[in-house]
Amino acid sequence: MEAEQGFSFLSVGTAIFNPSASRTYVSLPCSSKLCRALPVSDCRSGCEYIYSYGDYSSTQGVLATETFTMGEGVLVPRVGFGCGVSNQGEGFQQAAGLVGLGRGPLSLVSQLRIGRFSYCLTRLDETKTSPLFLGSLASLDIMGARALKIRVTTFALNDDGTGGLIIDSGTSITYLEFEGYRLLKQALLSQVNLPLGDGSSVGLDLCFQVPLSPENYMAADASSGQLCGKMMGSSGISILGNFQQQGFHMLYDPEGDNLSFQQTRCDQL
Repeated sequence: MEAEQGFSFLSVGTAIFNPSASRTYVSLPCSSKLCRALPVSDCRSGCEYIYSYGDYSSTQGVLATETFTMGEGVLVPRVGFGCGVSNQGEGFQQAAGLVGLGRGPLSLVSQLRIGRFSYCLTRLDETKTSPLFLGSLASLDIMGARALKIRVTTFALNDDGTGGLIIDSGTSITYLEFEGYRLLKQALLSQVNLPLGDGSSVGLDLCFQVPLSPENYMAADASSGQLCGKMMGSSGISILGNFQQQGFHMLYDPEGDNLSFQQTRCDQL
């Protein structure tokens, strides 16, 4: 099914879903394709799952299907989802659930067989919704930029599954493999003619002693009056966090293996 509708996901708090009140809720058996795709499952009572995320949050419950309402009243039947009975982590305290947008068979985009999708995260201090576009509505005008001379192997995905770069809307700051982070840090230092500060109090190592507007790249430490880069070095995996994605239209094209992004006003899309 090719989705032709653009969807806006609204903040719905931590509302509790009651399966017994739904006529379209169906618990999946362990023999189902989606259940077999789970990394960890149990068959004592239907397809029970335990799923963990990179920020150490986790969810445990029953895998099921349900009819979801998206966009302006578009009904999408038999969408697989995890009906969690034990959810741990800050992400589950801020919303009713998480939506998967990866390449795996359990993600929403894989289940809907969508060739491309895009989203645009509004800034944290804004109250407007962040739109999510699926299918043909996911598009933007591509603009070029000067790239740093970082070796291709720096962010390469290894045969054992390590390495690579995750674009994660659930992780706040960006973590880059040390080689790439070092080059990016050098580029920033060459363009920002400001005295360096000590960001150890906030766990960041690229800080400047001047009150500039943080926006996507800097975090203000009120106690010390410093600005610190919202990124850190890492080893083994790199993550592009949501601070750097705010105010950008992010377009994913899994079929074409392309990621495009453009700065924009998300509330005007």
